[in-house]
Amino acid sequence: MKRIFPIFIVSMGIMGIILTACAQRKAVAPETTVQQPQKEAGQSKKAPEKITEEQVAKVESKEVPAKGKEVEGMFDDIHFDFDKYDIKDQAKTILKSVADYLIKNATLKLLIEGHCDERGTSEYNLGLGDRRAKATKDYLISLGVPSSRIDTISYGKEKPLCTEHTEDCWAKNRRAHFVLIKNVH
Repeated sequence: MKRIFPIFIVSMGIMGIILTACAQRKAVAPETTVQQPQKEAGQSKKAPEKITEEQVAKVESKEVPAKGKEVEGMFDDIHFDFDKYDIKDQAKTILKSVADYLIKNATLKLLIEGHCDERGTSEYNLGLGDRRAKATKDYLISLGVPSSRIDTISYGKEKPLCTEHTEDCWAKNRRAHFVLIKNVH
């Protein structure tokens, strides 16, 4: 009995140290390598993208602005090619009408949601959705919309329009979606 008690005390002390180290370890946001989805034949390989847990948490924590009333579905979504975030020519017509409407209606704000298809990791798709939303925002700014009236958020692959596992379905999910926010004064 006398031998068991000291062993018990020592093991409890070691457990305390381990638990303290684990709790302190969570506070550090290590850098994670995120692999990109497979490229189509003939495309060059890019270096893996580095995304920290802090960046993922920042994207996930963005919320729709609290003020005002939301209006969805007023504008068509714009779509992107696989693993791309450049604005396509057919999207420019939609973006021009969005910009014209926002310029004429100065009390409105716009939320741009970036979406991806199901391929790739959640972390990678959150980053890609963010780049799609920001590219869309930058294009609207180039058309004269003040940046202070545009917010962006990425949902990555978390809110698909279509759930089939086909190229046509995936193409529908690679999009930027627009939500108008009416300010209440």
